[in-house]
Amino acid sequence: AQSGAPAGGGPVRPAAVPGALDGFWKGPLKVPGGSLEVIFRFLKLTSGDYFGTLDVPMQKVSHLEVQVTQSHDTVQFYAPAAGSRFVGVLAAGGQQLVGTWQQPGFKVAMALAHSAVPVAAAASTRLTPPYREENVTFGGGAASARLAGTFTVPAGPGPFPAVVLVSDAGVQDRNGAVEGYAPLGQLADYLTRRGIAVLRFDDRGMGQGGAPGPEPTAAELVSDAQAGLSFLRNRPEADSSRLGLIGHGEGGNVALLAAAQPLPPAFVVTLAAAGLPGRELVIQQQSTTLRQLGTDNAELAAIAKRQQAVFDVIGRTPDNDLARMMVTNLLRHSSSPTDAATAQRRAAEMTTPRYRYFLDFDPAANLKFVACPVLLLNGTADGFVSADANLAALEKGLKTNKGLMVKKLPGVNHLFQPEPGQWPVVAGQPKPTFSPLAEETIRAWITERGPAKK
Repeated sequence: AQSGAPAGGGPVRPAAVPGALDGFWKGPLKVPGGSLEVIFRFLKLTSGDYFGTLDVPMQKVSHLEVQVTQSHDTVQFYAPAAGSRFVGVLAAGGQQLVGTWQQPGFKVAMALAHSAVPVAAAASTRLTPPYREENVTFGGGAASARLAGTFTVPAGPGPFPAVVLVSDAGVQDRNGAVEGYAPLGQLADYLTRRGIAVLRFDDRGMGQGGAPGPEPTAAELVSDAQAGLSFLRNRPEADSSRLGLIGHGEGGNVALLAAAQPLPPAFVVTLAAAGLPGRELVIQQQSTTLRQLGTDNAELAAIAKRQQAVFDVIGRTPDNDLARMMVTNLLRHSSSPTDAATAQRRAAEMTTPRYRYFLDFDPAANLKFVACPVLLLNGTADGFVSADANLAALEKGLKTNKGLMVKKLPGVNHLFQPEPGQWPVVAGQPKPTFSPLAEETIRAWITERGPAKK
């Protein structure tokens, strides 16, 4: 999960030719001065559709949305965020794709080879953790009567400092799970083992969080974070003077919004929270991705101008039907034209109440009302929320906050993973993990808050 921009893999229909798309498609992309490994991944869902993503590891590009169209043995993979597409023909019994990669100002032949998704190593029996674990339910916000989560309490008498974990954008489970990596679950385990109680919960529309519905805005999610704090205030294991919020991505912005309202938390920790307004953030994300893929500055400026034109249409056209029609037309006739079905789907996403809110949302607007201590953390390898620009905007908004600490973590990406070379190897395969530096920075900072003075 990532910023408020439309994201996540695009649905594609199962291949009707030998060699299903399920698995990895890898190949070298020849660029001036060398080549980059490009990895497409398609995972078959129970619906029969596929979830598709694109990674370019050497450029720290990961999990870009991929949309697929297929006609007989010809397949097209399109990554809207990068304005890039691959069109290829299945060969070698469906085990190869031979075709062309194209992005703004660049076109080159490329071949992809198929490999199956690695089978996960058999899970070992989970050892009982050295703390108490309790599945709980509590009152949610206005649109969610009940939320379900896990409350973990350190060993010992307590009471303990306690935190509520708030997930990034999108509907996520209490562990923030992404393809086997559970950042919130890992962080909760680390903190609880070291004397901090943690509540993490399933988002609205997940588990007991009610039926799926329109994705809520950051402002609407504040009530869920507040409900989590209220739960902690009623638990004897939690020190009522040391209750905080830790938010990842959009969750960090939700935590800051909650801290600007009555009954704020005692402290806030943000992990890759946005500081730029939504419009600027989307253009920054797109430019970062395209620059990593070799797009020159002139083309980047032209793409940003076209993107801004789309945002202007959305902003000045409150009628959704008219806005969708106009945005669809702009996408269809851009320099990287989009097919009709994809353009219509993207236009529908970009005119939802959530996306309209996101475009106009300025994360720094109300930060002057945040009086509690705040720890801002971003990774230098974050391709979605640039550390320099976003931390600077948040720090400026919090300039009167006397308890502010800002830190950039070298090599850490948006999912708060360290560089792959630092991942543990399990059953012969590197296993993504939460940055140990980030974990310890968070623990130490919370511990330093100490009990409230009486």
